[in-house]
Amino acid sequence: MALTSRVALTGPPADDPEDFLADTLGVVFPDDIMNMHGDHEHGLLYTSPHLPNPLHISLADPQGEVDRHLFSHYLWNSSLQLAELIEAGTLGPPLTPIKRGCRPLSAFSVKGLTTLELGAGTALPSLMSSLLGAAAVQVTDYPSLATLSNLRRVVKRNSVPANSPLGTVSPISVEGHQWGDLASPFALENRAKFDRVFVCDCLWMPWQHDNLRKSVAWFLKEGAESRVWVVAGFHTGRQKMKGFFDPEELRGEGLETERIWEMDCNGVERDWAWDRGREDENVRKRWLVVAILKRVTDEKR
Repeated sequence: MALTSRVALTGPPADDPEDFLADTLGVVFPDDIMNMHGDHEHGLLYTSPHLPNPLHISLADPQGEVDRHLFSHYLWNSSLQLAELIEAGTLGPPLTPIKRGCRPLSAFSVKGLTTLELGAGTALPSLMSSLLGAAAVQVTDYPSLATLSNLRRVVKRNSVPANSPLGTVSPISVEGHQWGDLASPFALENRAKFDRVFVCDCLWMPWQHDNLRKSVAWFLKEGAESRVWVVAGFHTGRQKMKGFFDPEELRGEGLETERIWEMDCNGVERDWAWDRGREDENVRKRWLVVAILKRVTDEKR
């Protein structure tokens, strides 16, 4: 089943010619796939066979150039993918068939863990964590009023016991955080607090890689079991994103890549490649990079 099959638009019918074109692309070009979903006028309905009710996700209404350039007012496929991995890893078989046998789904369990999402956008992976038994969930994004207000609405509406297969939800909160700002009250209060850090579609700005790595390392709990889950699309090209995984830069923050691979919208996997030559844009949009980072062990420092 395609990655995007769980999400559908809500709201008024589209009346803009560009909207009609977007809706028909999948018919005209069967290999084309939407990699961003929704807008402030059209929310999203996210369904899963393991959730009692669909999740209703609204999108922020960007109020200026800064807000628009963040692109946090869409749901991106990377968030859909991590949400599915969290669900499969936490619930496990027999509830969830293992479609991706070459990677251990159990690596994506959030049961009993504290989680933090950076650049959350719509916070779908965090919502799933709250509904599936994480110990506590922290959602963060750039301190934009429009983005944070919408995130709080999304969390309040969806993180409720009626939406959880467990009949209960984990504590979940929303705060603003600018990557690399480690002197804010929020950063100082939460240093090395989280078992898992989520990073979804945050790699398209090379000039922010250093700040993003700093925030990841700052909030990740010390210890051999702590992990960072990174998922990102190739829609801006590999060259703009690959620098985040530079081994020396990661090591400078006490991190290393444990595993990295690619997945397409149908769950097909392949090895990660720095360069695949000239890629057709429609094909490139179908793929995501998935990575697991961990703390560098003392012996390697």
